[in-house]
Amino acid sequence: MSPLRSDAARSRAKILDTARARPVADLRLNELARAAGVGVATVYRHFATVDALVEALNLDALEQLVARARTAAEMPDPGEAFTTFVRSAALFQVEHEGLQAILLSEEVSPAARALRDELFGLAETTLEAAIRDGAVRPDITTSHLQRLVCGVEHAVRLGDGTDRDLLLDVMLTGLSPHA
Repeated sequence: MSPLRSDAARSRAKILDTARARPVADLRLNELARAAGVGVATVYRHFATVDALVEALNLDALEQLVARARTAAEMPDPGEAFTTFVRSAALFQVEHEGLQAILLSEEVSPAARALRDELFGLAETTLEAAIRDGAVRPDITTSHLQRLVCGVEHAVRLGDGTDRDLLLDVMLTGLSPHA
């Protein structure tokens, strides 16, 4: 991809800054153009769809989450690695509205798909090691884990967020073979 001209880069930054100030569910490209002070065509040139905009808003968070997952996967204690990974995944989804959409959508850019595939591979590796080590019940799959993390994110968003750590602890305790 060729670098953006300086005016195009400024327009893209304005659009992203304006979008960050709004809930993902409220993003409308035409309204965003007006609020950002750019033309509607400019917004559509940068982001053909709201999904593309949401991806752009969350690509850095996905990169950071993959970096944390790599770090967790290198930890010597599989149980600690698993807990670190799951906490990071849940916290990132709570802190970055729209990240879940990238993780679940079939329609993502090649860059997002590569990061997501790496993340899912690290999740599988970390989960399998924790199961082998006896830190996680053996009937849990990455699909279960993905839905549980999404459930915690949803539960946190329904409240005021002060129970985030409690909900994470309850989920992690339930994943233990001793629960």
